[in-house]
Amino acid sequence: MIGRNAGTGFGSSSPLSLSQANLLDTQQLQIQQNQQQQLFDLPSVTSTGESEMNRVREDEFELSKSGSENIEGVSGDDQADPNQRPNKKKRYHRHTQHQIQEMEAFFKECPHPDDKQRKELSRELGLEPLQVKFWFQNKRTQMKNQHERSENSQLRAENDKLRAENMRYKEALTNASCPNCGGPAALGEMSFDEHHLRLENARLREEIDRISGIAAKYVGKPMVSYPFSNPIPSRSPLGVGGFDIQQGMGNEMFGAGELLRSVSGQSEMEKPMIIELAVSAMEELIRMAQIGEPLWDQEIDGSMEILNEDEYGRMFLRGIGPKPFGFKSEASRETAVIIMNHMNLVEILMDANQYSTVFSNIISRALTVDVLSTGVAGNYNGALQVMSAEFQVPSPLVPTRESLFVRYCKQNGDGTWAVVDVSLDSLRPNPVSRCRRRPSGCLIQEMPNGYSKVTWVEHIEVDDRSVHNLYKPLVNSGLAFGAKRWVGTLDRQCERLASVMASNIPSGDIGVITTPEGRKSMLKLAERMVISFCSGVTASTAHQWTTLSGSGAEDVRVMTRKSVDDPGRPPGIVLNAATSFWLPVPPKRVFDFLRDESSRSEWDILSNGGMVQEMAHIANGRDHGNCVSLLRVNSTNSSQSNMLILQESCTDQSGSYVIYAPVDVVAMNVVLNGGDPDYVALLPSGFAILPDGPTIQSVGPTGSEMGSGGGSLLTVAFQILVDSVPTAKLSLGSVATVNSLIACTVERIKAAVSGDSNHP
Repeated sequence: MIGRNAGTGFGSSSPLSLSQANLLDTQQLQIQQNQQQQLFDLPSVTSTGESEMNRVREDEFELSKSGSENIEGVSGDDQADPNQRPNKKKRYHRHTQHQIQEMEAFFKECPHPDDKQRKELSRELGLEPLQVKFWFQNKRTQMKNQHERSENSQLRAENDKLRAENMRYKEALTNASCPNCGGPAALGEMSFDEHHLRLENARLREEIDRISGIAAKYVGKPMVSYPFSNPIPSRSPLGVGGFDIQQGMGNEMFGAGELLRSVSGQSEMEKPMIIELAVSAMEELIRMAQIGEPLWDQEIDGSMEILNEDEYGRMFLRGIGPKPFGFKSEASRETAVIIMNHMNLVEILMDANQYSTVFSNIISRALTVDVLSTGVAGNYNGALQVMSAEFQVPSPLVPTRESLFVRYCKQNGDGTWAVVDVSLDSLRPNPVSRCRRRPSGCLIQEMPNGYSKVTWVEHIEVDDRSVHNLYKPLVNSGLAFGAKRWVGTLDRQCERLASVMASNIPSGDIGVITTPEGRKSMLKLAERMVISFCSGVTASTAHQWTTLSGSGAEDVRVMTRKSVDDPGRPPGIVLNAATSFWLPVPPKRVFDFLRDESSRSEWDILSNGGMVQEMAHIANGRDHGNCVSLLRVNSTNSSQSNMLILQESCTDQSGSYVIYAPVDVVAMNVVLNGGDPDYVALLPSGFAILPDGPTIQSVGPTGSEMGSGGGSLLTVAFQILVDSVPTAKLSLGSVATVNSLIACTVERIKAAVSGDSNHP
């Protein structure tokens, strides 16, 4: 019998015997916690759940068995009545110092020995194999507890530091005074400090959620639900992105505040339902990404895959319920190989800031509302979070689509990763919602040399009756919000990120950029310019557009913004003006005309007819149209002799952009030398070029062209500083001037491209 070796004394102590009772308690507690955790651990919701439960029961039986066999001298009466005090002390087995040293050394090499190794070790040490097995079990438990205590101490210290920093910001905000009069600062005068404080609060809340998630996994306690306090979405690490908050909006992220106020923390009763919904959505997404016909039909020209609604209804009987009255379905699928590691792509999709930055032309705002699970094993496998987002088309004529959904990330058995979204409308119906996401997302497969194969599925139900007639063919075709646009944007952005990370300067880059640091700073500045342009040209609920009577058939929409204490924008009153119209010219021809510096004088009124010279050029991808340029205007006007223009042009299969902004010569020299680009003031203007409908192959001598009939939808947008005093009133003369400027630019573009289209 174990524990009956000769020579053992009463009350002898050893690492195994004295801590046996405590270790048994710890093991029993952890087994109960593991069983509770399986209710919330999404990756374990598989067919192996039953075998895992059997394994836990077997370990529990063996632990209870070990506790009885290591104690010596227990009589039958003691076993029958555990509450009765024994007449003599219990005898415990004591391992020798040599045995402990040998097992410690073996543990460092192999913490989980198999049966053969345990038998060999027990033979060498003169122990029973079961004694060796129990020693290794106890040792693993001891090491795990030590690791958990150390990690929890570090997390608590980091959390305390963040709390103290947050309190300092609160005190600074409370004691702030107006720099002009010295009195208490009003709310409107604290825009910069308040914004900084809210960013810190958001970061602190995310850190607390992360610590709570770790504690829930280790100690089995439920996560704390924090009240939703109208957080403000932060942009990319550039910091100053677009004008995220409209004056007079309060702290609501969306104009329809009920959309977000409905999720002021998930109740404990709702979380299992959300988990079940996410698991079901993941199963549906994987099948939709892998199944071909008859679920998916090819377009006539083979350019897109369209969902067969009847087959979908027969194949997926569950889901989020029937389609609401007045809604229509949009479903598409697209596959591409991109130049990005699969884990980096998963991280982008699970981080709201990176997600909205990479897809800045599609997402106007994105926010993580609640984190239900942070994943396991140090990655996003099993991560589950509630998110809200606003999806856009670069035109004020297309309403944005707001959605509240749960996002679930999972690593599949074949090594692929999947990220799925599904709306929470089935759990929390919202009367103001005009859009809901059926299971949508992507399947990511690792490829050699840092590439990934991405299969993207978009399945939306939406009320699009308020879309302008000019854009209805594009929206109805699925190109405006479909999978092709998501994949095209992702492919282009991955090429751009690869260009940013390049350590050497390609021979194709020309001009005044001489260092890798200067190249990265210029690309970072251009990224902020693009984000700012995209956030200010759409029909977001945060924008208050006013329609002016245009000089032609198009209406010009204007909007004012106040810039205060923003190092990335000049202070004062900024006037946004935008208009969208149709051109009977293919999108590629319009894009090539607008991005070419040699033809800029034909449409750019502010250049006063001067010649434009390219001083620097950075290629951003395989298409030569994807690049960042630094232009100099050689104007006869002495006041504009030092005028520089930063321009980024980008194009993919779903659309094209030409975005530019005047920049100061001194500030640009700092950037070209590798300085911080966040303090360069920018007011971006530019063009968004989309096809006017589905792409078709032309059978004419000119080859393939975009659009039904080869037309383009062009959005022209200007940002102009009309007054450097933020408190100034906007004059009607300024509005008339901007209206005249945009109308004249439109007429010049029409005349130039129409005349050029007569000479292909």
